Amino acid sequence: MTAPGSTVPLPARRIDAARQLLRRHHLRDSFALNRQPSLRNAVLAGSQAAITMAVALPLVHVSPWSHLIGFAALGALVALFGRFAPQGRRNRILLLSGFWQVLAVLGMSMAAWLGAPLVLQFVLLALACGGFFLAAATSRLGPPGPLIFVFAAGAAMGHVGTLQQVAERAAATAAVAALALAVCALTETLRHPATPERRFPVEPLQPLADRLIAAGRIALGAAVAIFASHAVGAAHPAWAALGALAVMQGPQLHINLSRALQRMAGTAVGALLAWLVLHQAPSVWSLIAVLTALQFATEMIIGTNYALGQILVTPMALLMSHLAAPDAAGAAMAPERVLDTLLGVSIGLVAAVLLSTLDDRRHLARRQLARDAGRTGGAGLHIPGR
Repeated sequence: MTAPGSTVPLPARRIDAARQLLRRHHLRDSFALNRQPSLRNAVLAGSQAAITMAVALPLVHVSPWSHLIGFAALGALVALFGRFAPQGRRNRILLLSGFWQVLAVLGMSMAAWLGAPLVLQFVLLALACGGFFLAAATSRLGPPGPLIFVFAAGAAMGHVGTLQQVAERAAATAAVAALALAVCALTETLRHPATPERRFPVEPLQPLADRLIAAGRIALGAAVAIFASHAVGAAHPAWAALGALAVMQGPQLHINLSRALQRMAGTAVGALLAWLVLHQAPSVWSLIAVLTALQFATEMIIGTNYALGQILVTPMALLMSHLAAPDAAGAAMAPERVLDTLLGVSIGLVAAVLLSTLDDRRHLARRQLARDAGRTGGAGLHIPGR
């Protein structure tokens, strides 16, 4: 027991942070269920994205541009943004999200068309992880954040033969994003506004210097994950980048750990579900129906626990990849998704600790000391400030 008025020195070295993150209670905390800020708004966002998919994807499939159905699906994801935005601000968030989504597809497709070698595309994707994090944080877009934009950039990697292909990809994404905006505008009155009794999560705007440092760390961590994935022969290094980004975008180290554990567990189960679906060689119409249902169900549960959401997000991502390239992607993607995710979240967590600031580690140490004090009664414990 610490004597009254004494000060407990904060163990704030990187090795101390690593030891604190290995405490058993972090594992329990990662799989706790939370109360959704607004189930109605979550269901509405899922419904808006699902309606957009249900309208757009069949039309694209029967059109002369059926090969663009994967990029059309990317445009529908814009509807997921802004569910907790103040009244009158959601349209701006949706417009910005649509802009970044189209830019992600256009930028990476242009790089591929201009003949950028694969290594350069990897570098661009890592920079996109940091850049889209900075854009999302600065614009306060809220969930699902930069992951959607990086997913779109990763989908646009590879070979692009003509400038027309670049334009078609961007146009398909933009057209369906515009449809998503229209669907959201028509159903905006169904969204619950925040009230003094029911407050929604608000992202605090961090100082620009902090945002730039975080973006740099994310870009570096994503680059290591991408090249490590490529080195082991994985066909989709972008998935490793997504894993690193998902972990490193958390504002504190204990949140980084929770995201790593949750993403890995959810991905493992979700990949099995995707394998079961793809093993049946489903038709395009079946894939559209499954994607629509998954999109709706994901938003109902992801706010309760991120791992539960990943169980549905993973098959959705894999089915969209299969829809975009049915000849190149099949059931074999499922185990690779698990491998890439494991690699990405592991590298992301290690990078989060190694590149952490002293304030990051002090915050983690204070949480641990407060928890230990609560278990022992905490008589006389004084935790020094920053």
